[in-house]
Amino acid sequence: MVLDIDPTTLGMQMGGSAIIGAVIGFAAKKIAKIIAFIIGLELILFKFLETRGVIQVRWRRLVNQTEQAAETGREAGANLITAFVETAGIGAGFVGGFYLGFRKA
Repeated sequence: MVLDIDPTTLGMQMGGSAIIGAVIGFAAKKIAKIIAFIIGLELILFKFLETRGVIQVRWRRLVNQTEQAAETGREAGANLITAFVETAGIGAGFVGGFYLGFRKA
């Protein structure tokens, strides 16, 4: 059995997917930072309003919901990366680019 693999096409696929992965990784980290900032502001606002007697916050329930959302996000991310890795060269290029983009953000 002879595999007919064109190195140029494979290189273009891996390079293109690496660039796309880097852009998505960079954007993902920036978006994560913005979301973390917004959540921090909300928590500060909740605490301020609670000390003024405007609202009553169930902190344990809020923490539980946040932990569940984080776990769901981790699972979804793992499934997405697994799907890309299963596509061989394209997946490898994407994951490598995503890692670099995420680290450089």
